Amino acid sequence: MREFDLLVIGGGPGGYVAAIRAAQLGLSVAVVEKERPGGVCLNWGCIPTKAMLRSAEVLQTVRDAAAYGVRADNVGFDYSAVRDRMTDVVTTLTDGVAGLLKANGVTLIEGHARFTGPTTVDICDVEAGGGPRYAAAPGERADTATSRDVIIATGSTPIPLPVPGADLPGVITSDGAFGLTSVPDRVVIIGGSAVGAEWASLFAAFGSDVTVVEMRDTLVPAEDADIATALKRSFTQRGITVHTGSTVTAIERTDALRVTVNGPKPCEIDTDVVLFGVGRRPNTAELGLPAAGVAVDARGFITVDDQLRTNVEHVYAIGDVTGKALLAHVASHQGLTAADVIAGHDKHIDYTVVPAATFTHPEIASVGLTEAAAVAAGHDVVTGKFPFAALGRARTFGDTEGFVKIVAGQQHGEVLGMHIIGPSASDLITEGALAITLEATLDELADTIHAHPTLGEIGMEAALAALGMPVHITGTKR
Repeated sequence: MREFDLLVIGGGPGGYVAAIRAAQLGLSVAVVEKERPGGVCLNWGCIPTKAMLRSAEVLQTVRDAAAYGVRADNVGFDYSAVRDRMTDVVTTLTDGVAGLLKANGVTLIEGHARFTGPTTVDICDVEAGGGPRYAAAPGERADTATSRDVIIATGSTPIPLPVPGADLPGVITSDGAFGLTSVPDRVVIIGGSAVGAEWASLFAAFGSDVTVVEMRDTLVPAEDADIATALKRSFTQRGITVHTGSTVTAIERTDALRVTVNGPKPCEIDTDVVLFGVGRRPNTAELGLPAAGVAVDARGFITVDDQLRTNVEHVYAIGDVTGKALLAHVASHQGLTAADVIAGHDKHIDYTVVPAATFTHPEIASVGLTEAAAVAAGHDVVTGKFPFAALGRARTFGDTEGFVKIVAGQQHGEVLGMHIIGPSASDLITEGALAITLEATLDELADTIHAHPTLGEIGMEAALAALGMPVHITGTKR
């Protein structure tokens, strides 16, 4: 039996970060991982999709080269080369994670962990050919490990919705999309939140005829209403068909896949691929949690407190399995918090300031309260919007679509939320997150000197607009 101070089950963005932090704090640490280090984020989520989206972005830029005075004739793409580049990026990063674990003295154990007690696990071999799915059946017992504390960080898996025909060939989840060796001529994407919207943006850039079906009344329904409206308008201009307030009631095989859509515009759509871009389940079913006594909710997510403790002493859970916010950066922050707590520090995690980014074109990013949520919470609010079209750097960059919207308190001007659609939104949102964390006001954002010409100065411009004193757009003075 192998003994450690801390055993981390899962080597994704929560697990490997927790392991490194715990090792830095002097604990003997092991990570059990049945596949490559990095988890869903590095292997089948954040990184590979962004690598492919970058290829799509470059393709579009080259197609528009004449607008920059650059000649580029006979522009095309090689999808196999796009996928090869994606694989290279993923391999480099996963190898880097393995190297970081080794450099910090973390023992990496390959296999599938199954609890036999609260802090004891059997480590099983995983059947060959299991692929990128947590549910691959474990084989013979290979090892046993015990530790003082355990962190469960096994992530989540996409699941299809219970729609008739969901098991037909050509109906895939976001994981399955990476197995496509060519760009489909036609694709129907079920779900218009972040995952579905990103795949829609990617396939459209590569020339697919894309239809998105979203059950809610808007795309990206978690975002501010102005952002959702702008994305739908942008998608429509790019030739993406959007059905909001609609559901898919059946998928059947004819000469193609026929999708039945029920909603304001009922229709049947023939397509080559149907992609489920909504729905995930926690990877807990194969862990043997009953043997540890760890409680889960009705959906299988593990219940934790603000120190990531489960109901069982010395057992913690982080990342998607907690159901708190299924985002890689939240998992990492939870991992740091759990490691600190295990090492004896009084740390707590606060979910009130969690930025989110959707890597469509145009990009979307947000943090804090939407305007509707702020009003519902009882705030008297003021908002300010500034368009990228009025920003010098955006003009020189050649990407002027979108805007920044700030939501603030009416009386004191405290920043309550920031919402962005446009170039580099995912990078720009950090200013909003920092402003909310530091309880900054509109005056403080407006008075902070921002470098010019940059995309970053749009935060200052939006603050000025909210104050009723915009300089580079017209507006009513407050």
